[in-house]
Amino acid sequence: MQQTVRAPELESPLGWLNTDRPLRIAHELRGQIVILDFWTYCCINCIHILPDLKYLEAKYANEPFMVVGVHSAKFSNEGTRQTIRSAIHRYEIEHPVIVDDAMKLWRAYGARSWPTFVVIDPQGYVASHIAGEGHRETLDQTVVELLDRHREKGTLADGPVAFQRDAVVEPATGLAFPGKVLADRDSQRVFISDSNHNRIVVTSWPDANGRCERIKIIGGGQTGQTDGPADIATFGHPQGMALQGETLFVADTENHLIRAVNLSDWSVSTVIGTGEMGYDRAGGGMGVQQAISSPWDLAVEGGTLYIAMAGTHQIWRAEMPIGFARALAGSGRENIVDGPAEAAALSQPSGLCLHKGKLYVADSEVSAIREIDLAAECVTTIIGEGLFVFGDVDGDHRVSRLQHPLGVESWHDKLLLADTYNHKIKIVDPAARTVVSLYGTGSPGARTDDGLPAFYEPGGLDVCGDELFVADTNNHRVVRVDLKTHAWAELRIDGLVGAAAHRAGEEGEIITADTVTVSPDHPARISIRVDLPSQSHLNGEAPWTIQVVRDGTILAQETGIGGDWPLEVIVAPGILPESGVVDVHIGFVYCTDGDEGLCIPGQLAWRVALEKGEGSNEIALTAAISPPNVQNIEPAKPAPAKRVAFTRCRPVLKTNDIRSTLEFYVKILGFQATALRPSDDPTFCTLDQGLASITFDAVLDDSPAFSGQIAFEVGDVRALYDSIKDRVKIVRGLSTSHDGRREFTCLDPNGYVLAFHGAASTPTAKP
Repeated sequence: MQQTVRAPELESPLGWLNTDRPLRIAHELRGQIVILDFWTYCCINCIHILPDLKYLEAKYANEPFMVVGVHSAKFSNEGTRQTIRSAIHRYEIEHPVIVDDAMKLWRAYGARSWPTFVVIDPQGYVASHIAGEGHRETLDQTVVELLDRHREKGTLADGPVAFQRDAVVEPATGLAFPGKVLADRDSQRVFISDSNHNRIVVTSWPDANGRCERIKIIGGGQTGQTDGPADIATFGHPQGMALQGETLFVADTENHLIRAVNLSDWSVSTVIGTGEMGYDRAGGGMGVQQAISSPWDLAVEGGTLYIAMAGTHQIWRAEMPIGFARALAGSGRENIVDGPAEAAALSQPSGLCLHKGKLYVADSEVSAIREIDLAAECVTTIIGEGLFVFGDVDGDHRVSRLQHPLGVESWHDKLLLADTYNHKIKIVDPAARTVVSLYGTGSPGARTDDGLPAFYEPGGLDVCGDELFVADTNNHRVVRVDLKTHAWAELRIDGLVGAAAHRAGEEGEIITADTVTVSPDHPARISIRVDLPSQSHLNGEAPWTIQVVRDGTILAQETGIGGDWPLEVIVAPGILPESGVVDVHIGFVYCTDGDEGLCIPGQLAWRVALEKGEGSNEIALTAAISPPNVQNIEPAKPAPAKRVAFTRCRPVLKTNDIRSTLEFYVKILGFQATALRPSDDPTFCTLDQGLASITFDAVLDDSPAFSGQIAFEVGDVRALYDSIKDRVKIVRGLSTSHDGRREFTCLDPNGYVLAFHGAASTPTAKP
């Protein structure tokens, strides 16, 4: 493509995620080859291309290349920073993502479908525009050609853009984005697809308080396709499960496999799939010879295994144990069309259940519940109208609306539905074609004000009698609910202690709290308050979890979203020991201030000694997370090649920490400081540098901060770049400007852009 179309700038009022700052084509991304990935996190095709992007990111890790996700939401639930951030973590995305508010960038770049790729060359022109999945080789070749061409032209930056990603908190529950749950009353076991830990967790049947024991972990935790014993086997973000006798079938979603777990010896084998994503929409192959695509849920009846094949928008069936697999319903076209099974159209089916000769399907992308009559092999729609018809409305099928449901299960003559993007559990009457909300508020939550369960994108559910089990995916937990009494509890899995138990406190040790006198026969309230670093706050959009643990047994557990310090957990009467010690763990997320603030995991633990007595049963725990200490500044003498003159501005800059700011300018950058003195107001400090000065203002007021670049002329710009590149945040690496000079930019501790310019061939600075 000829370089005639300038790439529109990347601007969004909702800002950026997974990066410590915005990135601009005209500044930070200049000299870089950039792939824009237009995606929306509901889309199975967008999930399919993530391995391609990871491949390219790994291959060109040391080159001036980067991927930028442009999240252009389909569903209203996908349009918030909160839910997009969770999706970034769930899909383990490592590149920056810009929130495309109101799809402005989508329109500016002419995107028509998800996913769409736009390749931008180092000079800011659109080099390529590709839609759909399966383009790894094309993208790879485009990057190679652009690298060669612009290296020859001298328009490449020296290396990739450095940025800081969000850190991911390890949930205190021990689960990470659990996708599905299966409860088997006969064997008194619960099976949980612990999706982001790439394993299946098997527990005992929970008591009324949700307490259960870990029976077995199936899967070593790494992503892979290895068969064998439970501790050796590997999975790729498994989802749905089905139980047939002593065989547990697992939809190994991102491996495009069906796995079988022998519950007698806990061994894992592959029964269907090649391990590569297939595009076959008919089937007819046998077992491991038959390629499949993103199986998301399973149901079994007799010797027939039904598969929700999300990747090809179909329902398949396999005759077990021989593994003969073929398509049952859906032409492969993504839509909502009823009629004979082979001609009907489905759209990313993600949940299945069998009931009285009918197979019910949570058809997520059309926000629908579909019914397949297995005798007549005919598809009908219970609720739902189209790919872009969704909402949160109860009532009959003429008015009711769902939003991307992922789970469905039968209960008596009704269906229970995980209406995932509405954060609700609903009841569907398939005969009357009506929907009624049962649990949830319509927004992410963990507990309602009146004490009922709330959810955050629940992905799967199962019912045993009148007990409902919910995989509350984004809250990293499983919830059990009594459908008659509405009593409920989180599953507290003894032996599955979360990461906070293993690395607690800032130095990796448990904080010793004061001895507390308690009356074990009364409830105890444990409150936690954490002092965070300045200019940071508790993330009100991410789940937090508190656990009270004794000798590996979880005495109490509470998950919440939002709120403020102190966070609390109540321990029921008779649970705390009369004497001894308990450990209290908390996992939470805090963020630096601002729309582009980074989110940071907080994981702390306290050891509390208890003694019996008449106490208030109020246990208050505190801790502080502090920024690094800053040493006294000693102005450093620069090497002659680093002679610098401030040239274009005399700004007053805002800072919360004068010492660290001045350390950056004087000690780290190595500038000559002819004067380093406080002004009359001790919150000001001025750095003189011959021709100009910069004043640092630590007063937080409403006056506008300086905007723009602080420009410097440098005698030897390469020497300066080489000396500081590993100690500062480089925004744009060393490159050649339009007038033939060498230049690079970095950030100071307050986010101000510093631009360094120097002649390409002369060792002296401009006067």
